[in-house]
Amino acid sequence: MSLYTGTLPTRLLNDQQIRPGSYRKWKHVAQDFGSRSKDRKIMAGLLASLPIEGQRKPILLGVDDRSHCVYVSDGHHRALALMQLDAIEFKFRWCWTRSFSVDHQSAPFPYHLLGL
Repeated sequence: MSLYTGTLPTRLLNDQQIRPGSYRKWKHVAQDFGSRSKDRKIMAGLLASLPIEGQRKPILLGVDDRSHCVYVSDGHHRALALMQLDAIEFKFRWCWTRSFSVDHQSAPFPYHLLGL
């Protein structure tokens, strides 16, 4: 069975609904990526290619099995680039994150966790 792939509005990438997994706030992601040359190069490449080629690789969203918080598990650069480009929506896959495992899903995403 293949992994679930869906689309969500990019406006949901915010500090309340879909948070940056490794950072407290999205502004911290932008500051961190702006301060390192490797990340600046990645962002420049994405900002140039996404409008032409579109989003090829889905962003991986993690859903904490205890708190049900939704966060970007993989794809912070892509998420930030899509936000900066004012993209309407983004492709994603998702997984449950449990205490000792990550369970990638083929079942539909629990949209109700985002208040949708």
